[in-house]
Amino acid sequence: MTEFSLEKLLSNKKNLERILDNLKEGIIAHDVNRRIFFFNQEAERITGYSREEVLGRDCHEAFGAPFCGEHCNFCSDRPLLGDKEEYSVNIPAKNGEPRRVEMSVTTMRDEAGRVFGVLASLRDITDLFCLRIRAEQMTSYGNIIGRDSKMLQVFQQIRDVADYDYPVHIFGETGTGKELVASAIHNESRRGGAPFVPINCGALPEGLLESELFGHVKGAFSGAIRDKRGRFELADGGTIFLDEVAELSKSMQVKLLRFLQEGRFEKVGGEQTISVNVRFISATNKDLMKAVRQNNFRDDLYYRLNVIPIRIPPLRERKTDIPLLVDHFLQEAGERYQRHPLEVSKKALVLMLDYSWPGNVRELQNAIQYAIVKSSGRIISCDDLPFEFRNKESNPSKRGPAKKLDLDAVKSALLKTGGNKARAARILGVGRATLYRFLDANPGTLTDL
Repeated sequence: MTEFSLEKLLSNKKNLERILDNLKEGIIAHDVNRRIFFFNQEAERITGYSREEVLGRDCHEAFGAPFCGEHCNFCSDRPLLGDKEEYSVNIPAKNGEPRRVEMSVTTMRDEAGRVFGVLASLRDITDLFCLRIRAEQMTSYGNIIGRDSKMLQVFQQIRDVADYDYPVHIFGETGTGKELVASAIHNESRRGGAPFVPINCGALPEGLLESELFGHVKGAFSGAIRDKRGRFELADGGTIFLDEVAELSKSMQVKLLRFLQEGRFEKVGGEQTISVNVRFISATNKDLMKAVRQNNFRDDLYYRLNVIPIRIPPLRERKTDIPLLVDHFLQEAGERYQRHPLEVSKKALVLMLDYSWPGNVRELQNAIQYAIVKSSGRIISCDDLPFEFRNKESNPSKRGPAKKLDLDAVKSALLKTGGNKARAARILGVGRATLYRFLDANPGTLTDL
């Protein structure tokens, strides 16, 4: 086809629409007043809306809310646009069903360089996400690393709750990544472009905590030399994350309960009532129900916070994720310091798999950082690990009777899983460390497959 005939083909509106209708991505275009002037067939399929329902209408009105959630650049009088933006967002289809889409928004300019609208392409990845969960093929979600079945359940919970503004309470031991889960819920929701504001309730004394949460007016107390906006006000439109919520005093619990009920508060020393719209996520490493029974935590606040509970498993319950996390931290260090990533010896990895990890993922990250500094070569050995690991190697704890493995059973399990040792260990009913020791003692097992 000649350049002239191609130009003539594309200049014909019907031909251009026919081309765009056959794309695998949804295409939506609107002007600077948010009036939709193009909506292809795939966009109809993804959203459930027909062209007749949306063409010529303000996209906020057509879809009942900003289509891009808090990522929308046209919610203010003066839109702030780069040439192109890419992000993932959850959108509600016409039937109310949440859809997960990858969005690419490109600025459209005229010959003089003036912006006259945007072109958004969207790809529906809802079914892909669900299939990867079922097939146990996911290794991360947001900034959370893991592929153990318990972590896949957490990923699914994040996906499920992201579309709703109901309060979420995250329970997990120290170092399990509660803030990462809270951040993932925020980023996956339609509030994703708005502020995510964390605060550690156990890190501040009560007097300062009230000012941090609600703000204060000038002269409210000694040292209050100016008005200050609190975290709730800063999070307006976004998400507030209260970590270590079990550490709140009784008086602060009362004030927090009132805010949860009414969405309103007054600054310390102030008289004006302020209303904000925030998503509320809390977390603790303590048993809140036990605190309620001991009269240390209000039961009415507990039921307000614990609408959707999410439990993050400790690392000792998902040890199959340890090699994945180790690789992630080594890659991260290599990129940060512009060096080739180190590797971990099998014996060092077995020690890490046998360890109980009371500090969870944070402790593992610290151990890898220690080993990187200590290591003098390309391979991290047992001697490069922190003292508690080396001490464990020289003084192994007594073990109960271990399940015996035989060569044929191990080969069969590895064949079934395509060489995936974590899944093979689950089939054999042993820990991954046990399987590693067997493979070290029988080095020909893998080469015989």
